[in-house]
Amino acid sequence: MTGSGFSRRRFLAITATLGLAAGPAAAQPTTRWRGLALGAEAEITLLGPKRAAGLALRAAKQSLRDLERLFSLYDPESDLVRLNRSGRLDAPAADFVALLRLADEIHSATDGLFDPTIQPLWRALADRAGGAAVAAALSRIGWSGLTFDDRSVAFRHPGMAMTFNGIAQGFATDRVSNLLRGFGFSETLVNIGEFRAGDGGWQIGVADPAFGLVAKRRLERGALATSSPSALLFGEEGPGHILNPRRPRQTAPWSTVSVEAKTAAEADGYSTAFTLLDAAAIRSVFQSTPALRRIVLVGRDGTVTDMT
Repeated sequence: MTGSGFSRRRFLAITATLGLAAGPAAAQPTTRWRGLALGAEAEITLLGPKRAAGLALRAAKQSLRDLERLFSLYDPESDLVRLNRSGRLDAPAADFVALLRLADEIHSATDGLFDPTIQPLWRALADRAGGAAVAAALSRIGWSGLTFDDRSVAFRHPGMAMTFNGIAQGFATDRVSNLLRGFGFSETLVNIGEFRAGDGGWQIGVADPAFGLVAKRRLERGALATSSPSALLFGEEGPGHILNPRRPRQTAPWSTVSVEAKTAAEADGYSTAFTLLDAAAIRSVFQSTPALRRIVLVGRDGTVTDMT
């Protein structure tokens, strides 16, 4: 799992947009917005009438602000920060519970390697803490230490904390994509650290920090998320920012993992966890998870494996 200190901003060239595919949609007026959301560089592209596009974008930006008030680790009054501070959140928002339920599904599917309670360990490593502090942080990690339902979210043990940095960007991408469709825009591409494409066919590039562009994809009515552990390291020889909750100093077996899925939240969560799994385990999850459509694995030697 990735912790609080990594913004996942795509200026690191982890994933690059190549543009629209040729076709009827490309002839329509194009409106773009660029900004920041949930610690990521965000871009929304929609094809259709300009005036209506302006109204849809205003609603999209408000939706992003609302989601930041739920999931941001940088807003001292966000619901996530309040939960981490007090250990309990009463009357959680529906989106907060929905994200927890999806995280729970991915946690189970990946043998616990997707675990948002990784935050204490991430903080200890980011602070260059010693072995005793890292051991103490490890004792505060565990999805079983979290309880949640529509009435409350709570930690069972003192000192626990969560991060949604491995899934919230995808969740926000889906929310905005669905909102734009509700405004009548079907030809859209939403990039909030992860991609969600509507109709029309969009060309997306998958890039690795060490090996550059490794694949090109035509994305339509689906999502793509890319995770690269080495994009941020804990020290020159330390592990990458995506941490194994059981082996905190593990070097991830992959340089980059890119996942295509039905939704951006699913692509985001699974791409994060898959950086810690071997190819056989990834294939097993892939074959048993209908929402997953395609996986690209970039080995530490640059070898590319394409699972379809």
